[in-house]
Amino acid sequence: MKILLVSMNFAPELTGIGKYSGEMVDNLVARGHEVRVVCAPPYYPTWKVQDGYSAGAYRTEQTRPGLTVHRCPVWIPQRLGGLTRLLHLASFALSSLPVLLWLVLWRPQVVFAVAPALFCAPAAWLIARLAGAKAWLHIQDFEIDAAFELGILKQPFLRRCALGAERFLMRRFDAVSTISSRMLRQLAAKGIALHDAEMLPNWVDLSLVRPTEKSQGLRQSLHIHAAQTVCLFSGTINRKQGLDVLIQTAQLLKDDARVVFVICGNGELRSGLEASAADLDNIRFMDLQPASELNALLNMADVHLLPQLRGAADLVMPSKLAGMLASGRPVIAAAIPRTEISSIVAGCGIVTEPECAIGFANAIRALAGDTERRERLGAAGRSYAEHVLDSQKIFDRLDARLEAFERQRVSTPAPVASEELAS
Repeated sequence: MKILLVSMNFAPELTGIGKYSGEMVDNLVARGHEVRVVCAPPYYPTWKVQDGYSAGAYRTEQTRPGLTVHRCPVWIPQRLGGLTRLLHLASFALSSLPVLLWLVLWRPQVVFAVAPALFCAPAAWLIARLAGAKAWLHIQDFEIDAAFELGILKQPFLRRCALGAERFLMRRFDAVSTISSRMLRQLAAKGIALHDAEMLPNWVDLSLVRPTEKSQGLRQSLHIHAAQTVCLFSGTINRKQGLDVLIQTAQLLKDDARVVFVICGNGELRSGLEASAADLDNIRFMDLQPASELNALLNMADVHLLPQLRGAADLVMPSKLAGMLASGRPVIAAAIPRTEISSIVAGCGIVTEPECAIGFANAIRALAGDTERRERLGAAGRSYAEHVLDSQKIFDRLDARLEAFERQRVSTPAPVASEELAS
């Protein structure tokens, strides 16, 4: 099958949407599909284009049979704010449009668009209609809701307009998917019937991420004693994570010699966090590790930390949670009761109030002194990952759904683009 993926972020980015889009394409190509990707040069989470790439140039890569990657220019702001983020997203939507129009001639059978960035969804839908393809929209997080809830954007009138446009657009796609059951309910609230929505959770390769002995080499490189309890956060260091609470928690526990914090990642807020932690001896910072070192990194932890801003609620489902659970270590998560994160972590860790350092500190103290409880909760997390987040099971379902799409496409004449636009 010929599949066109529109994903602003893509491999070789190591975190977030780029990681999952890259892994999905690898699997689709391995299953015999022909895939073309329209994306930006890799820049996330550092907000700097990686060496060997250019933010201002078009580039085509053919890394192996069955895969062609078209990279399009993107504007990378030096300072992030509401307006600069919008301009950043719009720059890629505009630069990618000529490539997408050209790919109509390739006649894809499915156009698969990943949001964020929703800016690209109108063009993806149009290209699908012009090519006679099925159009699939995959929601990694509700970027419009999150932008307003977190204060990145604030104007009420703009919010009403944006949400109205989002609802109109989503209902034009042949399929809409998202990554958690609570986000499926958000789709229903936006007018997408549950029977028309797909559940496509972020996955984990259980053969690559698995419980092992503590990674003593990494601990030694960070000057952490083998007997100390390592509390690890690994992921993008940006506003949505609410990482200030970890610095506050480390301050509360600075006299507890049992506990060491490790923050592994890159992002717009890292320098500020390092400055806040300059006088603390119980916290270490690491750069993002290559994929080959992910299992060692996750198994360095005794406890995984998952902070979250209160406003994020069920608008996002942190992709890093899958690896945490698969590593067989307990999780301390900041979550509001009855949210998706709360319901998952309740069985394999401790749920605490968002943006509450005292809650994090109390949970860490409880687990630091109870090895048996850590092992029991970690085993429960691994079991959840095996039953729900196994990458091969998820890819099997995705492949079956794509094949069903193709049968529908062949048996049903494609609508004429002009008629669709008129409706």
